[in-house]
Amino acid sequence: MKNGFNNDKYLRIQSEHIKERIAQFGNKLYLELGGKLFDDYHASRVLPGFQPDSKLRMLSQLRDQAEIVIVISAVDIEKNKVRQDLGITYDMDVLRLREEFMKRDLLVSSVVITHYNGQRSTDAYRERLERMGIRSYIHYTIEGYPSNVGLITSDEGFGHNDYIETTRPLVIVTAPGPGSGKMAVCLSQLYNEHKRGIEAGYAKFETFPVWNLPLKHPVNIAYEAATADLNDVNMIDPFHLEAYGMSAINYNRDIEIFPVLNALFEGIYGENPYKSPTDMGVNMVGFCIDDDEICCRASNNEIIRRYFTALNAMACGDTNESEVNKIGLLFKQAKIDISYRRPIAAARDRAAAEGVPCSAIELADGTITTGSTSDLLGPSAALILNAIKHLAGIDHTVKLIPQAMIEPIQHTKINYLRSHNPRLHTDEVLVTLAVLSTHDDNCRRALEKLPELNGCQVHSTVMLGEVDHKIFKKLGVGLTCDPAKKRK
Repeated sequence: MKNGFNNDKYLRIQSEHIKERIAQFGNKLYLELGGKLFDDYHASRVLPGFQPDSKLRMLSQLRDQAEIVIVISAVDIEKNKVRQDLGITYDMDVLRLREEFMKRDLLVSSVVITHYNGQRSTDAYRERLERMGIRSYIHYTIEGYPSNVGLITSDEGFGHNDYIETTRPLVIVTAPGPGSGKMAVCLSQLYNEHKRGIEAGYAKFETFPVWNLPLKHPVNIAYEAATADLNDVNMIDPFHLEAYGMSAINYNRDIEIFPVLNALFEGIYGENPYKSPTDMGVNMVGFCIDDDEICCRASNNEIIRRYFTALNAMACGDTNESEVNKIGLLFKQAKIDISYRRPIAAARDRAAAEGVPCSAIELADGTITTGSTSDLLGPSAALILNAIKHLAGIDHTVKLIPQAMIEPIQHTKINYLRSHNPRLHTDEVLVTLAVLSTHDDNCRRALEKLPELNGCQVHSTVMLGEVDHKIFKKLGVGLTCDPAKKRK
């Protein structure tokens, strides 16, 4: 699919902008880093051309100036909070993040544990970190945070926290997930640096909403759809409008907390260097969109994708109707409905005609290809085979995988692996195709077309299993599913 986002430009101007902000604050900046670093697939879906690891690659350009502090809440340690996308606890994810950073020659100087009230699980975790040679610090729960400014900006508030030893101009403060206390760690450090005669600065690095795109731009509406479970709302920043006479987009939580942040800055420095919450950001994404139409189209597809994801979660009892209804209202703002996503009608029409689960994909040239359930293949496996045959110019009647090869695989699944479903999944089909490609030219040509599925859109008339979800995600395919259970 065509790109609408200039990733190389983004890497260049984003790193330059952060360097400028470091210089603005006397060569010491605490940068709160929100969102995902390694796998920002939301950004890559709504901004085609944005690479999922773009933020990490950008930070790698600043590795000589930067060190990383990872924040985790003692409350999350106590509750064994799990990252749903990875299936691991936050305390384990801290170690994973550290290892990933270190693989890229980025310095991870310490771990900060926030909201500490003497939890025994936290003490045990600190001992584990110490055995691994990882420095850790404690930040305490402050009564009345964030509104009790007098207490917060005192030796009984921020002054009671451990002072984090840092050595480099840029300190990146990140965490496994939201609610860890990243901003409080940054502000605590500003207070304690100020006590030591160092006038450090603070900035926030989040990709969405994009401050210099219109409020109702599809990219920003897609962000609201992505955070429907958090009830975030995009708004025009009133502080920015008052200070500069210009509209800028932020979200409700940053706007609501700004008066408190303003008071905290005044309590630490005597004045706030920022006139608005938008001023605090260092996001240059909006300057790197080369083709707005492509990004709008991708974002509209993402809004619909989020809607079906919420429908599927509700069908499984994992969410309630309010999330679905909120995203449904966003359709009106974006002036779209589900018919905007062409594979939906194609998959449903074939399913109605054949009476079996079906799927459809829209390819880069606008071609719609479908696949249906058979005795041998599931709808996703059939779809991928049909799509790559089309891309390779192979006649539809050609069978890439002979039935004589599929049947022994099915026999193994049913009789040895105790599976109830004999049909081949997408991963099994692709492995089989890879084996055949060593001596079959059609299989080789078809397999080489897999990268061309990146950015394409798929719809299934039944909810797919974890294996199929992972395969489509690895291929870079946007997937939606009707909230219907798959038949055995």
